[in-house]
Amino acid sequence: MDLKLSGHNVLITGGTKGIGRAIAETLATEGCNIGLCARNEDDVTSAVAALSEKGVKVTGRALDVADGEAFAAWIQDAGEELGGVDAFVSNVSGGNAPGDEGWISQFNYNILSAVHGVEACKPFFEKSDNPSVVMISTTAALEHFMNAGPYNAMKAGLLNYSGALSQELGAKGVRVNAISPGPIFIEGGSWDKIKQGMAPFYESTLATIPLGRMGSAEEVAAQAALLISPLGGFTTGTNVVIDGGMTKRIQY
Repeated sequence: MDLKLSGHNVLITGGTKGIGRAIAETLATEGCNIGLCARNEDDVTSAVAALSEKGVKVTGRALDVADGEAFAAWIQDAGEELGGVDAFVSNVSGGNAPGDEGWISQFNYNILSAVHGVEACKPFFEKSDNPSVVMISTTAALEHFMNAGPYNAMKAGLLNYSGALSQELGAKGVRVNAISPGPIFIEGGSWDKIKQGMAPFYESTLATIPLGRMGSAEEVAAQAALLISPLGGFTTGTNVVIDGGMTKRIQY
């Protein structure tokens, strides 16, 4: 299927590893030009080089999206370098610091960075024929999972912001959607580490997934590509759950 994405310019935060990298790879394969950022300069350099081999424009910068001024400056520079911005994928999350620091960090990374990113992209969206935003959340924002920590709470807040933003920007033709992945197994990622260090918890979680396995980053990326594609042009304000049936609530 041709997703009609060739020539689209897409900016992705946290685009060097995991789900963000898979989204970048998938979109570049579809002919999208990619702008990505992450904190580690070596990772950014490596990702830009690898994605450039797909024959598309790729730009990247090492930065901390919690620095709103630097983040907005990168979006402006990347948009100018690529020739516009058609889609913004907010994919980062904060660290696991204890106490107030952890809550503030998760707010800055999960919510405020998304707000700053959207605001910086708005002038570019006005010139796009297919502007859209994709927010990466989690099923832990929908149902209680593990502890009462800031990550789950802030990802739930991100879903609220995403839904409200879809109403606000809809009249301007900008679509806003979210994706909530369940357990996604990535080599070297959190579930890989849990499998190695907390095998009983890993197995008990796996037992709650009707499909009997964890998902892949590529499966999340495929959904992101469809939401960004013109073929998803009548989809906005939704939250796509990708969890193999783990979430038991009815998806109204």
